[in-house]
Amino acid sequence: MNYKDYIVSDHRVLLGKPVIKGTRLSVEMILRKLGEGATTADLIAMYPHLDKESIQAVLQYS
Repeated sequence: MNYKDYIVSDHRVLLGKPVIKGTRLSVEMILRKLGEGATTADLIAMYPHLDKESIQAVLQYS
């Protein structure tokens, strides 16, 4: 897996913070949620447009 397929940084979206492609969900926010104890299943339930691969890409990116 190449995280670049899932994570982009564009100055027009969240001031250039890395986000999951096609969303405004930042890598920072996903990592914070995981650090607070959220599981992959929790994140997918909270944000149905996420998938397991996107979350794995965030972890690989970090």
